[in-house]
Amino acid sequence: MAAEKWVLMVTAQTPTNIAVIKYWGKRDETLILPVNDSISVTLDPDHLCTTTTVAVSPSFDQDRMWLNGKEISLGGGRYQNCLKEIRSRACDVEDTEKGIKIEKKDWQKLHLHIASFNNFPTAAGLASSAAGFACLVFSLAKLMNLKENQSQLSAIARQGSGSACRSLFGGFVKWILGKEGNGSDSLAVQLVDEEHWNDLVIIIAVVSSRQKETSSTTGMRESVETSLLLQHRAKEVVPKRIVQMEEAIQNHDFSSFAQLTCADSNQFHAVCLDTSPPIFYMNDTSHRIISYVERWNRSVGSPQVAYTFDAGPNAVLIARNRKIATELLQRLLFFFPPNSETDLNSYVLGDKSILRDAGIDGMKDIEALPLPPEINNISAQKYSGDVNYFICTRPGGGPVLLSDDSKALLNPKSGLPKEA
Repeated sequence: MAAEKWVLMVTAQTPTNIAVIKYWGKRDETLILPVNDSISVTLDPDHLCTTTTVAVSPSFDQDRMWLNGKEISLGGGRYQNCLKEIRSRACDVEDTEKGIKIEKKDWQKLHLHIASFNNFPTAAGLASSAAGFACLVFSLAKLMNLKENQSQLSAIARQGSGSACRSLFGGFVKWILGKEGNGSDSLAVQLVDEEHWNDLVIIIAVVSSRQKETSSTTGMRESVETSLLLQHRAKEVVPKRIVQMEEAIQNHDFSSFAQLTCADSNQFHAVCLDTSPPIFYMNDTSHRIISYVERWNRSVGSPQVAYTFDAGPNAVLIARNRKIATELLQRLLFFFPPNSETDLNSYVLGDKSILRDAGIDGMKDIEALPLPPEINNISAQKYSGDVNYFICTRPGGGPVLLSDDSKALLNPKSGLPKEA
């Protein structure tokens, strides 16, 4: 390893994911081993993702990290576990263009700079830690020339945040709980890629972008210790649902998919209520959205939309196809119109073409939306301001390297955040 003051960098982008069969509860807190399998859908990284730049240089005197522009401590056990696991697997790296050669043994004494940016709210129930740790592990694996495959990398990401292991793949992903005490077989596998069921459209209602009162880590620990329903769920319910969900995904069976997704979300929140003290992640707006979706599905006689809620009040709504997604957006905007001073462009984010398909160009179009036919009450109440904004998205691909230097978050010369 030459002594010059070089900086070697890698930038990657990793999607977030939303579980349709939930992970809730650990059997090992340190290794982050779950009490049950889970299945998730990866969201399109164009709309929800983490971008991470990792850099190494002999001039760095300590490991440092910046999240969304602010420096944060890397002292936590989860970061340290991931860094230790990756450093132990690092290989020789040579960049002939820059004249850089790093030997395997050098990685133990070289320091890292890490900058990460989420294009969505952190710790608000949108799986920001999943995308964050997956991106950290993926980018460091590329920087240090690891030979492990994506599933093996997922077992490292899992030690940062359980659901992070599922963000190492696109499409629908299964996190296998595993049997080994050391967690070596608790990893993620891709069930199908993002093209397999590309009819699906996902609309997220961001009810609150504030940090939640009970963190997932604390909530899970309390549920494992106090909820009898959690024990029953992990042992009796989830194993059957996993089999049924895999079948529904393979067969594009939306009716079964929706029924399983809604039931599993509701049972997860029932476990939270069964915890002592009870945990409340959903709020009145969450409950209203469930009620509207249930009423619509029942009026048609078959599910048009599935709903699922992670550890927060935000609704993730999965529509059978694009036509149903436009009808869903019309309903959502009817019941939850923006405040008069809100710009529609900042109220519906992501794939805005769904807004155009729904015939909505401005506030006048929202005001003219008809009462949904399944609602009998002519004076149906509207809840302006109860939703912060909507994100229109779809199933998406897994992590990618970004070769465009302009997308790097660190300065290639100093290895410090660009805005610094």
